[in-house]
Amino acid sequence: MPAYLISQGTVKDPERMQAYRAAVVPLIAKFEGRYIVRRGKVEVLEGQHDGRSVTIHEFPSIEAIHAFWESPEYASIKDLRLGAADLDLWAVEGV
Repeated sequence: MPAYLISQGTVKDPERMQAYRAAVVPLIAKFEGRYIVRRGKVEVLEGQHDGRSVTIHEFPSIEAIHAFWESPEYASIKDLRLGAADLDLWAVEGV
């Protein structure tokens, strides 16, 4: 069953975030993840949106998200992101 890693946030240090993206994109692919939304424009149909960008990655399963998130490879690049952006991150199982 597919699963989705969703992030919503604000970039504070664009240079560090660019370095993080350069490192994380191939790692996501290694764990069979792919971008399906990359900082896409949010169009509010009902309710509210706080203006932060949204990114969604699709993985083959929730286990694949955990394998990526808990991998030594990700641990080595996560520090690039910490402090460079304020993010909320969620893992959600699909149907």
